[in-house]
Amino acid sequence: MKAARLFGKDDLRVVDVPAPDIAGDEMLLRVRAATVCGTDLRMFANGASGVDENHPLTLCHEFSGTVEMVGGEIEGYEPGQRVSVAPNIGCGVCGACVSGDSHHCKKLKAFGIHFDGGFSEYVRVPADAVAHGNVTPLPENVSFEAAAANEAFACVYNSFERYRVEPGDTVLIIGAGAIGMMHAKLAFMAGAGSVVLNDLSVERLGVCKALEPRIITAAEGLKEVVDSVTGGRGADVVITACSAQAAQEAAFGYAALNGRVNFFGGLPSGKSAVLDTNQIHYKQLLVSGTTRSSLEHYRKTLDFIDKGIVDLDPLITHRHPIEDVAAAFENAMAQKGLKQAIVFE
Repeated sequence: MKAARLFGKDDLRVVDVPAPDIAGDEMLLRVRAATVCGTDLRMFANGASGVDENHPLTLCHEFSGTVEMVGGEIEGYEPGQRVSVAPNIGCGVCGACVSGDSHHCKKLKAFGIHFDGGFSEYVRVPADAVAHGNVTPLPENVSFEAAAANEAFACVYNSFERYRVEPGDTVLIIGAGAIGMMHAKLAFMAGAGSVVLNDLSVERLGVCKALEPRIITAAEGLKEVVDSVTGGRGADVVITACSAQAAQEAAFGYAALNGRVNFFGGLPSGKSAVLDTNQIHYKQLLVSGTTRSSLEHYRKTLDFIDKGIVDLDPLITHRHPIEDVAAAFENAMAQKGLKQAIVFE
């Protein structure tokens, strides 16, 4: 089979490798769609621990497909079944796991990060992923591309639960990528009165505006735009949907009294923001941060897609065969379009 494997920093190659063997308690998945994530880009740009010429890794933790083979010890799945896979696998017995927060398990393992992921024609699904419910049956009306992107959407929903959009709220989203658009879709779903989307890229803002005309875009003069929309009151919700220190440091200044601020995009290792905590104090701000998503989040957002409440297909702006994975990475790093998908016939 063909797989896009990382051999070190800036060294991603499409190579021919044997299809995985599976044990009796494992599953073999035929990948139909896999989407590029910021984690893939960071691993490509910076390298990854334990990954080198002699220890390559197949990237991608956002993927879906059909069951190719089921181990004899597994029940409830069958060959040909459409499924998607939540990538984070907890130990199943620690406090975080038993409380439903397996995505915060200290022994967490993930596809495309700790073992081979979805940029390949076939993926071995380990026993823990099957036993813990990471493999989700996929309704027929949910596309493989949307199912792959659902991993990111579930992470956004985790954040959404923290910042609580209320009917009529003004929501400011800093970062106009696919993640920013997912936040916007949830905000409108919850009854937001106005959604302001900020980004340095005028091109990306134009793509988002074309997909959702209700969005108010701002490339420059963000404070003036927010003040104009809110009559100087500030945004009820501010979300940093990008990994930018400056965005985090500026976020409190855009927030209204009793506003909610969420740091969705984390900063690179070793970086931290200097925050004006007086603004938290005097504006009575609620500040939260979120990372990853639970299996409950993953299945709930997949249900949103299934029921037509949220449509992710328009966010897939580019589709590539596995042989053109380099083009997908180039587009993503250049912020061309929104979500890049690798599709398999």
